[in-house]
Amino acid sequence: MFISAGVVIDLQPCILFPLVEESVYVCLSCLLQSSMLDVGKWPVFALLPPEELRLIRQACVFGSAANEALYVTVNDEVFALGTNCSGCLGLGDMQSTIESRRIDVLCGKKIVSLSYGTGPHVVIATAGEVYAWGHNGYSQLGNGTTNHGLTPALVSTNLINKRVTEVACGSHHTIALTTEGEVYAWGYNNSGQVGSGSTANQPTPRRVSSCLQNKVVVNIACGQLCSMAVLDNGETYGWGYNCNGQLGLGNNGNQQTPCRIAALQGVNIVQVACGYAHTLALTDEGFVYAWGANSYGQLGTGNKSNQALPTLINMDKERMVEVAACHTSHTSAAKTQSGQVLMWGQCRGQAVPYPHITHFSSTDDVFACFATPAVTWRLLTVDGDDYLTVAQSLKREFDSPEISDLKFLVDGKCIHVHKALLKIRCEHFRALLNETDEEAIEIHQFSYLVYRAFLEYLYTDTINLPPEDAIGLLDLATYYRETRLKRLCQETIKRGISEENAITLLSAAVKYEARDLEDFCFKFCVNHLTAVTQTQAFADMDHDLLKNFISKASRYGAFKN
Repeated sequence: MFISAGVVIDLQPCILFPLVEESVYVCLSCLLQSSMLDVGKWPVFALLPPEELRLIRQACVFGSAANEALYVTVNDEVFALGTNCSGCLGLGDMQSTIESRRIDVLCGKKIVSLSYGTGPHVVIATAGEVYAWGHNGYSQLGNGTTNHGLTPALVSTNLINKRVTEVACGSHHTIALTTEGEVYAWGYNNSGQVGSGSTANQPTPRRVSSCLQNKVVVNIACGQLCSMAVLDNGETYGWGYNCNGQLGLGNNGNQQTPCRIAALQGVNIVQVACGYAHTLALTDEGFVYAWGANSYGQLGTGNKSNQALPTLINMDKERMVEVAACHTSHTSAAKTQSGQVLMWGQCRGQAVPYPHITHFSSTDDVFACFATPAVTWRLLTVDGDDYLTVAQSLKREFDSPEISDLKFLVDGKCIHVHKALLKIRCEHFRALLNETDEEAIEIHQFSYLVYRAFLEYLYTDTINLPPEDAIGLLDLATYYRETRLKRLCQETIKRGISEENAITLLSAAVKYEARDLEDFCFKFCVNHLTAVTQTQAFADMDHDLLKNFISKASRYGAFKN
């Protein structure tokens, strides 16, 4: 699942000096874990005692002045504090509080996604349920009434037996994404943002069908009065308010049902993020498109002219891995593959019309320090800094000679490890180390870079290699029959695919019998056929592979007029 407003992320501890991890070439969940954030950047937390701050694992700041907050502790207790407009803290009353108070009904729930409106109303998805509370003047809580909800209430209509993985809120409407790729919507619908084909408010969850019928949605986002969805095939659909061109359809007419953004034909979108009245979209090649309102330069085009069609933002050719925006502001942000964070748009009242490199290591910091209001654009997860988990301890001891009892010699270099851990983590090493008492083992079959990455994976569950080098690790994973490592290599390769290396990666997928990766690379090549066939890798392609590629592409319809 790709990131969107409200999706849970994991963040490494970094209270004083936020630093970029050594590499961002890791599996998606670990890529997210490499982000770092200090919850203290949000003033609403300023009065919490340090011992309480260290217990926070998830947090969200919201409200018209960023004066409301929810957080979850390491013990899965849920607390709220702030001004409590419309009962949005879920405490059973409308009293403001500068001291955190527990929300009993949510304690012990595993929150996987959270979003909020401008009323505000709050919606969360847990492991199997959806809860909503707060402002309900437009039925945005999905309970069939317009009565404000002072405590979290289960949203059940049409969602029974549905597992919601992501929720997104506009000003007064809500949409939810299920594991089946279905989208449900409810609430305010004056501009068609619920996608029902009318402008009548929707009091309970209703499936958004029309053009989305029989299609699989993988990512959702909401602007103030519009909704966006990305399909598994990279197509993007929008509906609702469009007077600023935020649907990207080339016009300014509102849409009451989902409409495909035709201007992105042939472009595979993997993530969308919506600002107040503008939209950002990230492609599978790491490019960023923007459209909609631009009065603060939030499109990053260098001017303040609205754009009704997707416009490619000049990012100096560096690949982007994340885009960020929030429906409460006109601020935009993005993160590069190398870990740099850029921002543009409304930044502390100033209009920044071009992407500007910051010193931040997380897009979340942009919204904490420069957005108005300074709310969180997604649900945060924050690790405490006063102890090391088992995983963190193991990561710290990898390749440390201090207490290691075994070293591998690869290309003349040493890698220090621990026999017990290798036996626990890998069947190959369990057999090998039970037959030998040697303190040093030479490896000739694989390179130092690849073998070190493999051993580090056994300690961390992450892989720290660029896509091209991940091919060598894929070879090792196949040889050692490490199924999960093989899958992570494939995911790393997928994220790093480009027109230049697509054929090389396709060849590797075929060689190592990685069927899912082969299919992914093949579809990428077909979707970017003209550019791919002009690369040197295509010219040097193995004859049999070329023959099979042309045959398969022909059956796929790649050569039809």
